[in-house]
Amino acid sequence: MTKLNTALLMIGMAGAGLFFGNLYNNWQKQQKLSQVTVSTSKQAPLATVRPLFKLKDLEDKVRDVKEWDGKVLMVNFWATWCPPCRKEIPAFIELQEKYQDKGFQIIGVALDEKQAVIDFTDPMGVNYPVLMAADEGIKLSKAYGNRLGVLPYTVIVDRKGKIIHRQRTELSYKQVESMIKPLL
Repeated sequence: MTKLNTALLMIGMAGAGLFFGNLYNNWQKQQKLSQVTVSTSKQAPLATVRPLFKLKDLEDKVRDVKEWDGKVLMVNFWATWCPPCRKEIPAFIELQEKYQDKGFQIIGVALDEKQAVIDFTDPMGVNYPVLMAADEGIKLSKAYGNRLGVLPYTVIVDRKGKIIHRQRTELSYKQVESMIKPLL
């Protein structure tokens, strides 16, 4: 092998190392975003103000997110075919029951077919609004910071409409409670 070939090989290997190192770094950053608390620093790349939307509920009534202005909101993007989504809903029902009188409101945004949602939520006794989003819900969840489009995806919004927390994994009763109590 000539010196030129060796030099070119070394440059190529260094370039590949930089490429894959950068790729790995970006992957790790995405993994850390699974539980992001929004800061007010200039480094926060995600919107900190709750995006506005209007969606139909299970009775086909158009609901505007502004309807819940002044409340601590938990916006949960979910689907009936998502096992972690289904698993966290009983905790959400309990939380809504316990904290609704203190200004807490859960909004479920279903990325699913209406009949499947009704068949799941009715027997569960879901006590908070469930809004139908279908394909539009993917865009909406991305507007709320769900860059990868994963489910479940939950956002906590304070009384002033500022996004306080984003979560890309299943939430427990205790996790949600610890996030909302300081805001109530």
